[in-house]
Amino acid sequence: MTARRARSSRGLALLLMAVALQTVPAQARPEPTVPTPVSAPGGGSHTVVTWGASADRMGDGVAGRSYRMVVHTSVAGGELRIRLSNAFGDRPVTFDSVYAGVQKEGAALVPRSNRRLTFGGGRSVTVPAGATAYSDPLTGTLPAATNLVVSIHSPDAAGPATGHGLAMQTSYATQGDHTAEESATAWTDAIGSWYYLDAVTVRTAADTSAVVALGDSITDGWASTTDQNRRWPDYLARRLQRADTAVKGVANEGISGNKVLADGAGQSALIRLQRDVLSQPGVRTVFLFEGVNDIKAHSGVTAQDLIAGYREIISRAHTAGKCVVGATVGPYEGWSEWDRAGEAVRQEVNQFIKDSGEFDAVTDFDHILRSPYDQERMLPFFDSGDHLHPNDKGMQAMADAVDLAGLDCGR
Repeated sequence: MTARRARSSRGLALLLMAVALQTVPAQARPEPTVPTPVSAPGGGSHTVVTWGASADRMGDGVAGRSYRMVVHTSVAGGELRIRLSNAFGDRPVTFDSVYAGVQKEGAALVPRSNRRLTFGGGRSVTVPAGATAYSDPLTGTLPAATNLVVSIHSPDAAGPATGHGLAMQTSYATQGDHTAEESATAWTDAIGSWYYLDAVTVRTAADTSAVVALGDSITDGWASTTDQNRRWPDYLARRLQRADTAVKGVANEGISGNKVLADGAGQSALIRLQRDVLSQPGVRTVFLFEGVNDIKAHSGVTAQDLIAGYREIISRAHTAGKCVVGATVGPYEGWSEWDRAGEAVRQEVNQFIKDSGEFDAVTDFDHILRSPYDQERMLPFFDSGDHLHPNDKGMQAMADAVDLAGLDCGR
């Protein structure tokens, strides 16, 4: 098959999928909640997260604003649903028009792919302060690795907005309700964040599950190439799609600057664990790769402090029936906050991660990223230039280092 014919066939497949997406009315629900995985007759399917992004405060909402957000799915499935979050709001926010389609190019959608989403059978949903709301499911199958486009409009957004600041993905905004339009004409404002949308789920085979990456800016994708899905969890998702494994979904719950123990750039990992990780449906494994920001902040955090934080995350995840994979903290000498005291903490923390046996599996990112000639520094080939964040090649090397079998501990 020629390259042109291959592209044409893929485009046709996406178009056929998109045309199949139609709204399924649902029974009215008194309050939106996290969907509980429910097996089909014979126990054949359940709900799994196919995309996720950590919620954070995003400045003030703007009434009458529309957002067209591009997200990249991981696991394929049917009955697509989205989760809207008002986690950081101080008042209810109403969404009166919400659509999902497939990206053609930029803000333009594949023709006839844009489908209205409903909430409890209605076109509008009001999400209370601090709450989330799931849409009703759409019919049709959403393929893996699809650039899904979710368009939302709020007539009354005000006060603190909820979203995800560092998307590493171009999305779009406009004033007025243009959510139903498939052309890019009205969507003139390019933005680098996602607003109010924090999860997309699909229904898939009952033995299919997901891994959630809980981390900081390295997991968030800082220094990877924008719009190319080259964060390490993206590379991991592509590996999982090719592999003979039940873990197929990947949700990226990294926040740039995030810490395990203290709030700052987002709520601490300990505080956001339930909302961003354990509440996601179909999760099999928590992949914990965080700690460098606690160490380099010079706030007096010791190795034992961080280890206590890790142990709490492990305990809570195990109580929820999840596997926990721990990843060692990577090298960062050359970054402005590096010093010998912090390096000593990093080494002690990494020794615990590797040797304690308290994680169900371990990925040694430190070993993968460090230079063999100076083990406190990142290998130049993987270094984005700031000596902390890996480039695209480093991101891929990290994903390639993950033992896929270790993502399912059999709990």
